Amino acid sequence: MTNHLGGETSPYLLQHIHNPVDWHPWGEEALALARAQNKPILLSIGYSACHWCHVMAHESFEDVEVAAAMNLHFVNIKVDREERPDLDQIYQAALYILTGRNGGWPLTMFLTPKQKPFFGGTYFPKLPRYGVTGLLDLLPRIAEAYYTRGAEIEQQSAAVLESLAARLPSKPTDPFVFSKQLLVDATADLKNRFDTEHGGFGGVPKFLHPTELEFCLRHYWATKDQVILNIAVFSLEKMAKGGIYDQIGGGFYRYSTDQQWSIPHFEKMLYDNAPLLRLYSDAWLITSDPLFKRVVEESAEWVTREMQSLLGGYYSTIDADSENEEGRFYVWERAQVERTLLPEEYAVVAPYYGLLRPPNFERQYWNLEIVQPMLKTAEDAGICQAEAQQRLTIARSKLFVERESRVHPGRDEKILTSWNGLMIKGMAHAGRVFGRSDWVRSAAEAADFIRSTLWRDGVLLATCKDGKAHLNAYLDDYAFLLDGLLELMQAEFRQVDLDFAVALAEVLLEQFEDEQSGGFFFTGHQHEKLIHRPKSGHDNSVPSGNGVAAYSLQRLGHLIGEARYLKTAERTISLFYPVIQRHSSSCCSLLTALEEALTPPQVVILRGSAENLIGWQEALLPISAHTMVLAVPSGVPDLPISLNKPVEVDGAVNAWVCQGVRCLPKISDLQDLLRICEVRGRIKFPLQP
Repeated sequence: MTNHLGGETSPYLLQHIHNPVDWHPWGEEALALARAQNKPILLSIGYSACHWCHVMAHESFEDVEVAAAMNLHFVNIKVDREERPDLDQIYQAALYILTGRNGGWPLTMFLTPKQKPFFGGTYFPKLPRYGVTGLLDLLPRIAEAYYTRGAEIEQQSAAVLESLAARLPSKPTDPFVFSKQLLVDATADLKNRFDTEHGGFGGVPKFLHPTELEFCLRHYWATKDQVILNIAVFSLEKMAKGGIYDQIGGGFYRYSTDQQWSIPHFEKMLYDNAPLLRLYSDAWLITSDPLFKRVVEESAEWVTREMQSLLGGYYSTIDADSENEEGRFYVWERAQVERTLLPEEYAVVAPYYGLLRPPNFERQYWNLEIVQPMLKTAEDAGICQAEAQQRLTIARSKLFVERESRVHPGRDEKILTSWNGLMIKGMAHAGRVFGRSDWVRSAAEAADFIRSTLWRDGVLLATCKDGKAHLNAYLDDYAFLLDGLLELMQAEFRQVDLDFAVALAEVLLEQFEDEQSGGFFFTGHQHEKLIHRPKSGHDNSVPSGNGVAAYSLQRLGHLIGEARYLKTAERTISLFYPVIQRHSSSCCSLLTALEEALTPPQVVILRGSAENLIGWQEALLPISAHTMVLAVPSGVPDLPISLNKPVEVDGAVNAWVCQGVRCLPKISDLQDLLRICEVRGRIKFPLQP
C-alpha cells in the first residue's frame, strides 16, 4: 500500500510512503482537494532524525484505526520541516498564538482549506497518554468543530493572521543612530544568563547556543573582556567533556536532556556541528588548549567520513534511533567495553569515561563522558600522563571499530543549501586555522556541488537528493552560502567563489529585500503565496537569516567596494534595531552585523606567489575574528579593482590594508604588517612610528 508521497525526495516523507494514512505532500493538488471537498487539513510537520516523530508514526500513522479516522475527516499533508522551513516557521508561530505554548516536532496542525490554522499541538498518541488527548478521541471532535463552528473558527483564524502580521518589524519613522551600547547590553545579558556551574545558557533541555558563544569570542577579540572569554571557553570545555559530544566518533548531538551535558538527545545535526567547528578553532587560537584542537580534528573527521557525499555536498542529519531505540548505537554496557579492550587500556578508559560510576543511561547503559582529568587517571593507574593518553587513543580506536559493527542509525542524505553554507564556513575556517588543506578541499567540493547542482539559471534551489534538486531557496540558503563563500575565499582564494558570491548577493537584493521597510523576507518575491511571509531577526537553532545577510553583504561590500550592499545592510540593521534593543542577546547575528557597521572590518589583501603567501596568512591568523585576509596568488584573471593589486616579478608578497574607506600604502614587510594590525583586528590611524 502506498500513498501520494512516492514522488518525493525527502527521506522523512519517504519513511511514511507505506502508512495507511492517505498522505499528500504540500502542494496545489492537496490544497485544491481540500477546497473542492470542503475538508479540513491535518498538517503534520517533522524531520527524519526526530525521535518523537518516529514514536507518533509507529503509534498512530502506522495504525489502521487511526489512519481510517484521518482519511475520513481530513486531507492529510506531510511536510519535512528541513525542506519547507517557511511552512514550519508559520505554523510554529501560529501554534504559539493559539495555545501560548512553544511548539516542536512533530508539529500537528489543523487548517481550513484556505490554510488557516484553528487548532494544533505537537505529539498526539493514539490513546490518551502523558496527559495528552488521544487521536482517536480528538480527530472526530476537530472535524465536527470545523463543520459546526465555522463562523467562530473564521474569526479565530483572522485573529491569528493579524497576530502573525503584527510580528513583522515596523519601518522606523526616523533612522536610528547606531550605538555600541547594544553590544554592551548583550554581553551583560549573556553574563546574567550564563550557567556558572556547568557552562552554556538556559535550563533543560539544554541547547548548544553556538551563535551566542561566537558573539562572546568576538567580543573578547575586540575588548579583551576576560569574563566574556571565560563564558565561551568554560562552556566549550564542559560541552567537549560531556556526553553531548560523541567521545568515540566525534561530532556533537543536538541537545542535552540534563543541566550537566551528560545525556543528550542523540541525533546529530549538520547545522549544530558547523558553527562549533569555527568556535573550537577560534578558542584554540586564543587558549592553545589541546582539548579544543582534538574536538576540531575529531569532528572534522566525522564530517568527511559520515556527512559528505561522494559528489561533495554535505548530508543533513543522523538519526537518534537505531533498532527502534534512542541512543542504542552510541551507549555501552560496561562488560562490552571490558571485552573490547586490554586490561591496561580498560584501567584508563573506565575511570576517565565514568564507567566506574553507576550507569547514567537507561537499563544499565553508559553514555561516555569525561569525568576526571587525564593527569589523575594516569596517577591512579601508576603511569605517566603520556602513556595514559596513548592507551586512551588506542582504546578509542578499538571502541570505534567495535561500534561500527552495530546497526547504524539512519542518515538523512538530502543536501540542504543553507546547512551546506554553514558547514562550508566551518570546514574552511577550521582548515585555515589548523593548516589542513584537506578540510579546505572538503569545503570547496561542497561549494562546487552547490554551484553545479543547485544553482540554475541564476536561481538557487533549496534541496537535493539522489541528483534531484528542487524547491525555491530561502533567505537562509542565500545568506549562509554567501557567508560560507567569504570564509572559503580566505582559506583558498578562487575567482569562481567570488563570482558566485556576487551573484548570490544580487539575487538577495532583487528577490528577498523589502525595499519599502528594509530587511529581508524569508521567502523570495516569486515564492508560493502563503498565509504569512515571515521576516525574523531572532537567532534560533540556526542564526538569523537577516543577521547573516547583513553581515555578509557588509563584508562583501567592503571587499569589492559595492556601496549598495553596505546600504542594504544598514537598512536591515535599522529595521531590526528596536528588536535588538528589546532582546539583545537573542539577536547575536544582527549584533555582529551592527558591530561591523559601527567599526568596519579590517581587510588585508595579500598578493604574491602561492608558496610565499602561506607564511603571511599563518601569521595573520590571531587577528582573524575582525579581519578579512585574502591571499590572492599571481595569475588570477578578471579581479575587481579592489583586489587587482600588482604582483612583484619575483613573487614576493605585498600587503594592502583597508578599513572602511581608508587604505594604507603598500606594505612589503611582514613585521611591519603585524605591527600595523592590532591583535584586536583594528588598524591604527595615523600610524605610530
